[in-house]
Amino acid sequence: MTIPNPNAFKGRVELKHEITKMDCFLLRQNLQHIMKRDPHAGADGKYLIRSVYFDNFADKVVTEKKEGFYRRDKFRVRLYNHSTDIIHLEKKSKMNNLCQKQKCRITAEEYERMRHDDITWMQDDSRDLLRELYVQMTMFQLKPITIVDYEREVFIYEYGNVRVTFDSSVKTSFRNTDLLNPDVIMIDTLEPNMVVLEVKYDEYLPDIISKLLQVSDRRKSAISKYQISRMFG
Repeated sequence: MTIPNPNAFKGRVELKHEITKMDCFLLRQNLQHIMKRDPHAGADGKYLIRSVYFDNFADKVVTEKKEGFYRRDKFRVRLYNHSTDIIHLEKKSKMNNLCQKQKCRITAEEYERMRHDDITWMQDDSRDLLRELYVQMTMFQLKPITIVDYEREVFIYEYGNVRVTFDSSVKTSFRNTDLLNPDVIMIDTLEPNMVVLEVKYDEYLPDIISKLLQVSDRRKSAISKYQISRMFG
């Protein structure tokens, strides 16, 4: 048995917390004086993220998350603000609190082929990530399983490469995988008053940011937005 070497895993720290909308408001007021807004956000400082996650009939990915596997991977296809101009296939790997992400561009037509089990073309594709997904889809019968939508607000701090995100209006599609359809029916998954706070950084979190992030009722959470969504089907 090979024991994973954490020193060989070059990832970022990623911490998640559930906070109330009131605490989100207070944090936003503090952070905006120190951190920059994401330049890709809209006029309200937010953008919509839509992802479809891959899993299998045995719920391999969500089970590994629930059971806290030391090392785990998940694949997803992601787009922003319902635009099909830029679509990414992403692989997110996690070891304890360290996260690593790889991605490559794909087309809408390529996603549709994956969705309809037409995957033989992926075997010899020039993109490493597509070939890796082909192996996973062949060995473990991974396939697109459900869509997750949410609104994201991002604050950026240069030192430590810090990103603080507020994710709200998290919704799921009940196993509908029609990612490209902006009118697919979605249902809310979070409690109405809750927001997911994510803090991501490289090697250290500057003290000034750490102090600004103190709120009265911050609950550290290991639940992912994908896991929450799978509770609904």
